[in-house]
Amino acid sequence: MAITRWDPFREALSLQNRVSSLLRDLNGDGELVSTAGFVPPVDIYEDEKKVVLKLEVPGIEEKDLDVRVENQSLTVRGERKFESEEKEENFHRIERRYGSFFRSFSLPTTVDTENVDAKYNAGVLRIELQKKAEAQPKQIKVKAA
Repeated sequence: MAITRWDPFREALSLQNRVSSLLRDLNGDGELVSTAGFVPPVDIYEDEKKVVLKLEVPGIEEKDLDVRVENQSLTVRGERKFESEEKEENFHRIERRYGSFFRSFSLPTTVDTENVDAKYNAGVLRIELQKKAEAQPKQIKVKAA
C-alpha cells in the first residue's frame, strides 16, 4: 500500500475547477447555454504597452457585435444568425453553430479602460487595451558615482 501525502489545496482546486466548469456553461442571464449557442475561442496576450484579445467570430456582421468595458471588466456579445433564405432547403447536416454568445473577461488594473480599440477583419475581432503609462516599464540610466 502506497502512502500519499495529503494536500489540503487539492480538494479546493478540484472544487474550483468544478464551479468554473459550471459557470462556463451559464450565459449572462443565469440560464444554461443551449447546444445551439456557441462560445467563440479567444487568444489573449500582452506586451509592455497593451493587452490584446483575438476572438474568432466568422459569419457575424460588425453590427451584431457589442464590446463594452465597465468596472474593470470587458464584455463581448454577439449573434450569428441563421440565413433565412436557406431554411427552405433540404439540409443534410447543420454543423455550424448559430445563436448568441457572451464572453466576459476581468481586466488587470494596469489597463487604461478609456483607451480601447476594436477592429473586425476576416472573421476575427481584435480588441487592444492600452496599458496605463505608470504600468509601462521605464528604462533607468545608471550613473557613475
